[in-house]
Amino acid sequence: MEIWFSQKDTENVKTSVRVDKQLFSSQSEYQRIDVFQSQEFGRMIVLDGEIIFSEADEFIYNEMVVHVPMAVHPHVRNVLIIGGGDGGVAKVLTQYPEIESIDVVEPDEMFIEVSQRFFPETAKGFDDQRVQITNMDGLRFLRRCTDRYDLIINDSTDPFGHTEGLFTREFYGNCFRALHADGIMVYQHGSPFYEEDEAAFRAMHRKAYQSFPVSRVYQASIPTCPAGIWMFGFASKKYHPLDDFDAARWDKRGLKTWYYTTHLHKGAFMLPKYVEDILSEEENKK
Repeated sequence: MEIWFSQKDTENVKTSVRVDKQLFSSQSEYQRIDVFQSQEFGRMIVLDGEIIFSEADEFIYNEMVVHVPMAVHPHVRNVLIIGGGDGGVAKVLTQYPEIESIDVVEPDEMFIEVSQRFFPETAKGFDDQRVQITNMDGLRFLRRCTDRYDLIINDSTDPFGHTEGLFTREFYGNCFRALHADGIMVYQHGSPFYEEDEAAFRAMHRKAYQSFPVSRVYQASIPTCPAGIWMFGFASKKYHPLDDFDAARWDKRGLKTWYYTTHLHKGAFMLPKYVEDILSEEENKK
């Protein structure tokens, strides 16, 4: 008998993956957590019915939220990850020896435990002595931070449910205050391909654009994301993701990657016309 997991992308579209078995299912204080074993994507973790990542494609997301800002900012020392309970973003950050501290603020302890149990290769980022995990709401944590970080990565799941507060104007303002004078914030921006996701996409860009002097959007192709395309926001107090991008400096590091390259870095900011139009419309609103 075949078993399929279906993710509801819209009222009219589902993404389905044939799974061999379900490895875990439980309801945490914040969300339902499921882990499936599949032939195509390996193990997948699903939160409230949505695929968060799989063993086959997690490297794409994690590399793009880390290497893009790290190739722009010349001296990152202190990093804050909002969410990040799977450890993947922390794992990539630990490749940079100059980073002194990595604060991971993830409220859901069960999510961390499940990630460590079923995705040890991803969660091994937590083993680095520079990583400090705090189980707390990200917005509440940020309210007590001023001029503390060079880089903030918002790795929370989506703009609804228990993470909704991480996509408000207050959140972006608190990130601005928590960053040093030349700090960068990177956040997942979703995808505007489906009409029902467009409003959230527009709102995120509008708030970031109004909060930071530099605000740009870039993209990556991630198979398990809705429509197969995912956007990221780059918001900065000083650095432009292309004008201040130092490809030669980053290439000298010799870091091993499976998705990110300095050529791809430039191309990721070249967006489809319909996305450019959406962003432009939000930027020109009074």
